[in-house]
Amino acid sequence: MQSPNSIQHTLLHQFGFDSLREGQQQVIDTVLSGQSCAAIFPTGSGKSLCYQLPALHLPHLTLVISPLLALMKDQLAFLHSKGVAAASIDSSQERLQIQQTMQEARDGRLKILMISVERLKNERFRQFISQVPISMLVVDEAHCISEWGHNFRPDYMKLPSYLNQLNIPQALLLTATATPNVIADMQSKFNIAPENTVVTGFYRSNLDLDIQPCAQADKPQALQTLIEQDPTLPSIVYVTLQKTAEEVAAMLSRCNINALAYHAGLKSDVRASIQQRFMNGEVDCIVATIAFGMGVDKANIRRVVHFDLPKSIESYSQEIGRAGRDGLASNCTMLANQSGLTTLENFVYGDTPDLANIKTVVNDIYQHQGQWETVLSRLSRDSNIRQLALKTLLVYLELENVIEPTYSYFAEYRFKFNQDRAFICQQFEGERRQFVDAIFDCSPKARTWCQVDFDALWMHYQADRQRAITAIDYFHEKGWIELESKQVTDVYKIVSKDTPSHELATKLHQLFQVKEQAEISRIQEMLNFFQSEQCLSSELARYFSDNNAPQMCGHCSVCRGNIARLPTQTQYDIDDKQLEAWVSAFISKCSGSVSNEAITRFLCGITTPLTTQVKARSLAGFSALEHVPFAEVIQAVSRIRD
Repeated sequence: MQSPNSIQHTLLHQFGFDSLREGQQQVIDTVLSGQSCAAIFPTGSGKSLCYQLPALHLPHLTLVISPLLALMKDQLAFLHSKGVAAASIDSSQERLQIQQTMQEARDGRLKILMISVERLKNERFRQFISQVPISMLVVDEAHCISEWGHNFRPDYMKLPSYLNQLNIPQALLLTATATPNVIADMQSKFNIAPENTVVTGFYRSNLDLDIQPCAQADKPQALQTLIEQDPTLPSIVYVTLQKTAEEVAAMLSRCNINALAYHAGLKSDVRASIQQRFMNGEVDCIVATIAFGMGVDKANIRRVVHFDLPKSIESYSQEIGRAGRDGLASNCTMLANQSGLTTLENFVYGDTPDLANIKTVVNDIYQHQGQWETVLSRLSRDSNIRQLALKTLLVYLELENVIEPTYSYFAEYRFKFNQDRAFICQQFEGERRQFVDAIFDCSPKARTWCQVDFDALWMHYQADRQRAITAIDYFHEKGWIELESKQVTDVYKIVSKDTPSHELATKLHQLFQVKEQAEISRIQEMLNFFQSEQCLSSELARYFSDNNAPQMCGHCSVCRGNIARLPTQTQYDIDDKQLEAWVSAFISKCSGSVSNEAITRFLCGITTPLTTQVKARSLAGFSALEHVPFAEVIQAVSRIRD
């Protein structure tokens, strides 16, 4: 355990802070005592310092799992400004930069290394990191671990096993949005004691929460009026769809408001430029999808407007939490009606695989003995299950003790020579030189690239695949070759096939339906919150287990006597004749039987591997009923197909 004086010295002289905020001291003390910990702090309350400060007092590397590149870059910029030896390995970097970072980690010169969770699926990275002593694993946005969280990511569920594989003694979980169920899930998966779970209050006294009922047609004028009250205030306007971001930004620009759109459809350098201009105060208003926000640590955002409904109460909390981080008064306004519910619900329905699709995966596993290998993109295409849902299905199969992940590898390695073959071979002697020769002999060359044939290497030389990968990785680090690896193949041990395939597929389908219903209920819960008759600040705090917020905050629309009643959705009539034409055109493009669910997703504009394969976007029926509730569309489809 570090002395309080040394911690205080680091806090003041390295980070420039006089004191710690609420909760930070307990988290830091727990971590430095060698115990795993979870910190559930609201957005903007200093979660990052809870790992940054201890990292400088722990003996080895702190490995940080971060969900977004922008978040990594912002945190690294802060750490570098404080003189902390920190780096990231990410997809935007050149080979030499990655090699330099890896060498610094090997040499013990790095204190903090940031990566995405997907990096741990990389066979070459795991081999490297397993050789580096690690003091602590930090999981940012840790609610992604829980399937009951609002942003479940199946890859996060593998983090506890990585913790064991890499012999990391402790973990620190950080999140701003964890409900009681999610907290319990996090504690269970990482064996975190309840007393080592630190939850600080979610109540923000400087945020004014205002729910304004607004018909869809009236929203543009309402937003314009709101922004024009003080057009230069730093503001974020959140929307659901990319095209809405473009349309709303253009509308505000025509009103001489300095606004730009931001969404995932823009090139990464354009997004980075827009974000930087906003941070620098060169742009007053960002109209954004949820692609914008994580890592945006701008202290003086004075206004957050929701033009469309957020995905959940958790998303709403995160998004308004970006306002007023400097502690000054800020406004959070919701222009609310129920017309966006269909879009939100259709996102949920799009991720529920059909029973037949699940059977395809189960049957594929059952056809193998002992071991099952799969390439996720290929399996997604063959089963018509979107990749995120497919990852969830594989996790469910693990929990059912059907399969057990063993390792992942790149199916293909290819390289091209930067130095000639003779030069590389001359760097080695004896058996090692013979091994290098064998690798090159078993790597036939096309025009430029040489493809490593691991089967031939084993057949002719009994050369181990892992040793060969280590060798070509070394050549790559030296700059002697340019190396590419692709087609990640996941290898699973088949543990049990005791349950009949149909019975297993049905059970898994039911799990997805339960999850689907939970997501739909989450949307309804959010709608109820916006129409609450109780103080909004108090209700929001209570949702996140904070029972210390005032019963009446005095700075929300309910406390001002304005209880919201949101305009309802439009009722739609579906023309059966037109529907038959759309459905027939889609089915004619597909081979084999097509389920009613698959047709409904096509009509609602929900992209699936099947719609991509048949180029469904070019058909008139694609997304023709995107504003109609999924349940109504599938009912109409069932009617015309009976």
